[in-house]
Amino acid sequence: MKVNVFVIGLCLFVSCTSFAAEKTTLRIGVQAAGTLAWELAAIQDDPQKPSNFQLEIRSVANAEAGKIALQSGAVDMIVSDWIWVSSLRATGSDFTFHPYSNTSGALVVAENSPIHTIKDLQGKRLGIAGGELDKNWLLLQALAQKEQLDLNASVEKTFGAPPLINEQIKQNRVDAVLTYWHFAARLEAQGYRKIIDGRGILKGLGITENVPGIGYVFKQSWAESHKQAINSFFKASKEAKNRLCASDAAWQKIIPLTHVDDLPTQAILRQRYCEGGIEQWGEKEQLAAARIYTMLRGLSNNRLTGASETLQPGTFWSQQ
Repeated sequence: MKVNVFVIGLCLFVSCTSFAAEKTTLRIGVQAAGTLAWELAAIQDDPQKPSNFQLEIRSVANAEAGKIALQSGAVDMIVSDWIWVSSLRATGSDFTFHPYSNTSGALVVAENSPIHTIKDLQGKRLGIAGGELDKNWLLLQALAQKEQLDLNASVEKTFGAPPLINEQIKQNRVDAVLTYWHFAARLEAQGYRKIIDGRGILKGLGITENVPGIGYVFKQSWAESHKQAINSFFKASKEAKNRLCASDAAWQKIIPLTHVDDLPTQAILRQRYCEGGIEQWGEKEQLAAARIYTMLRGLSNNRLTGASETLQPGTFWSQQ
């Protein structure tokens, strides 16, 4: 009893962090329709989750809103792409990137479509999720150029948000769509056919490494101050993905977050999500990312990457 009184008395005058480990709050910006919400829910549901961090989930309307929230300091972390991180670092910002998924978008057509290869797109109507600087669109053009096909000049293009693009092909207003992976998966579940995905496009361009397109983005200076909690979170994130892919019980718990009712769509969403697991992330993959950066810089006339000739040092977070 005397020892307890001593401890309580001491806590009145000094911090008690020596008696209880400090818990870091990670404020994460999350889109309601994004897969990040699945993973974070699985982390929260894990009774064995690390005790050195707690999650504070903050909803963001879309990708651009997430970027604004991160840059303004309203959140500590979002999921975005490393091209954007490099462009920010080129202007003096200290944001950095840790991989989250290497699942990529896909080129999809109706099951009975005469389109079977990229070359068959000539003269067709193509719906493209995003805008003219969408990475998959730029890289698809580069792959077509290897077959002496100028896609930009030879297809009728429609740009728009992924849900709109999906509706365009359902209503037969376009012949093919190049869209984000979860919207492509929804079409596949309804009988549409995949021609090629982002990974296949990169392989066609000579990039054989699996390079994640999206990842956790956060300030390097902030991460350096909370390194143990950040690394614990990344480990918990990977374990949560593994549980969702290996355990039907864990998957069932997050199904409401998919906003999908039919079983075929749920099944293919899970399959594609699990295919995006990061198995390897090291020097080889980061060098491949640098080659992709150079490619995209040329294809976009610097508009996507910014003026920097090379991928900026520090773009990728080192956990050392």
